[in-house]
Amino acid sequence: MSKTVIPAGYMPGKGLSLYDTQAAINQIHDRFVAHLCKALHLTRASAPLFVDPATGLNDDLNGVERAVSFDIKETGTLAQVVHSLAKWKRMALYRYGFQPGYGLYTEMNAIRRDEELDNLHSIYVDQWDWEKVIDREHRNVAYLKFTVQKIVDAICDTLDDLKENHPTLATKLSREVSFITTQELEDLYPSLSPKERENAYLKTHKTAFIMQIGGLLKSGIKHDGRAPDYDDWTLNGDIVFWDDVLGCAYEVSSMGIRVDAGAMDRQLTEAGADSRRGLPFHQMVLDSILPLTMGGGIGQSRLSMLLLGKAHIGEVQASLWDADTIEACEAAGITLL
Repeated sequence: MSKTVIPAGYMPGKGLSLYDTQAAINQIHDRFVAHLCKALHLTRASAPLFVDPATGLNDDLNGVERAVSFDIKETGTLAQVVHSLAKWKRMALYRYGFQPGYGLYTEMNAIRRDEELDNLHSIYVDQWDWEKVIDREHRNVAYLKFTVQKIVDAICDTLDDLKENHPTLATKLSREVSFITTQELEDLYPSLSPKERENAYLKTHKTAFIMQIGGLLKSGIKHDGRAPDYDDWTLNGDIVFWDDVLGCAYEVSSMGIRVDAGAMDRQLTEAGADSRRGLPFHQMVLDSILPLTMGGGIGQSRLSMLLLGKAHIGEVQASLWDADTIEACEAAGITLL
């Protein structure tokens, strides 16, 4: 069921026509990729739309989402549309021989059939997936924070570029990143839900990196779900911005330093996912064959929404919507692509 909310006084066409919106999205893609690649030393790589589920390369997200799968007539085998490329990228860095300090990015498209539909969520996912090889000495919080600041600067630089061509844009972003752990958030706002905590914190701290997502908090709950086999739950987080249009905080990027053998072993047990140990990808991590890496995904449509001041993700991407969403957007004069 749709959970679309139309902000009071929202004017969909203010400043940018549909044509201008498409041109602006194109500029965001061009400029952000340029800034990101320069900041993180990334090279573009081609990536799959689907993978063999037997390899263990697909991301199972929170462990309950159903992957879109289909049989291949010629081979008689099954393929799964990727949920994300978190594990595929690490394998690619190994196969292609990337050295520490360098990495890849790719444009990932996915279908998440069980996603709830609202202003920020669609069954179609488009993001920049990136991954880079790191040395053991960089598996620490300081290097994680350093990289987060690089990404936030790339986003803010893209907004500056955008405003040169579209001076009517009113979006404002803060380059100053506030770093806070999920436990610190719970300690600050013990009576609020995880999402409510993010909103409360971001009202004051307009740009934040919320760290250590995946494990249980002192309350016995998780701030949010994370698969146990790619991010190290002690060295990960979400880049979150305050959005003035929707009046809430929302995530633009999920990222982190990836599991080494020790973290993989520990998290598989904690998540009750020991059955994965025999999968090829997991064996290569546990045997310390794959390189140490860090990486993440940056939502293309989420970023376009934020920078262009849009209220609904359907204003910047083409997807399928339920009748309630279509009706609410039509009534508000919002054109869904």
